[in-house]
Amino acid sequence: MKLTNNERRKRIHYRIRKKIKGSANLPRLSVFRSNKAIEVQLIDDVNGHTLLAASSRESAVASAGNKTAVAKEVGKLIAEKAKAQDIENIVFDRSGYLYHGRVKALAEGAREGGLKF
Repeated sequence: MKLTNNERRKRIHYRIRKKIKGSANLPRLSVFRSNKAIEVQLIDDVNGHTLLAASSRESAVASAGNKTAVAKEVGKLIAEKAKAQDIENIVFDRSGYLYHGRVKALAEGAREGGLKF
């Protein structure tokens, strides 16, 4: 049985999610990457709430350059929003995407913004 790329990614994501749980004190930073945009959420899995969200569609980062540069700016933006709500430590959930390119740039931007993984 041949899996599509998306089905393969979903299987990897489920395997990651068995090990990673977010809470109010240590939220999960979940990444969604499409061909045009990249979006992140800080999620409290215990209560089932999204605490914060940031996207490349926001006007603050929409014109930052190529997609990798935009992803890095989104990482910095989510870090700023998290700092405003006294969140410093997070658990990184790459959602089955390879830790490379835009996902890696987003994580580096979040680290530069002051988040600790």
